[in-house]
Amino acid sequence: MTTIQTSTPSMQTSSSSGSSSSDNSIASQISRLTSQITKLTQQLKDVANGSGTAEDKKKQQDLLQAQIKMLQAQLAQLQRQQAEEAQKKQEQKQGKAEGVNSPSAEHQIDIYI
Repeated sequence: MTTIQTSTPSMQTSSSSGSSSSDNSIASQISRLTSQITKLTQQLKDVANGSGTAEDKKKQQDLLQAQIKMLQAQLAQLQRQQAEEAQKKQEQKQGKAEGVNSPSAEHQIDIYI
């Protein structure tokens, strides 16, 4: 019987105010999840080609596929979070560039009818 050792990845999320350190944190988490998915996919291939009964192989494949799905869900969540932060930064840059057109006490026009 072939045994597989698996570890449950720990998810470390930090809620910071959009600083560059949070971007590095998200990017490093995405990188780590991607490498874990790659390793589990390789293990899945190894199980299919390895020795053992068909029932044992099936159980191991099911376990590995469940872990891969969990990691893919976490990866998608991090990618969404990264995209949202990028969008916020883009909106902030556009707001600064178009600051002349935004209403303020200095840029008001009184219109009387």
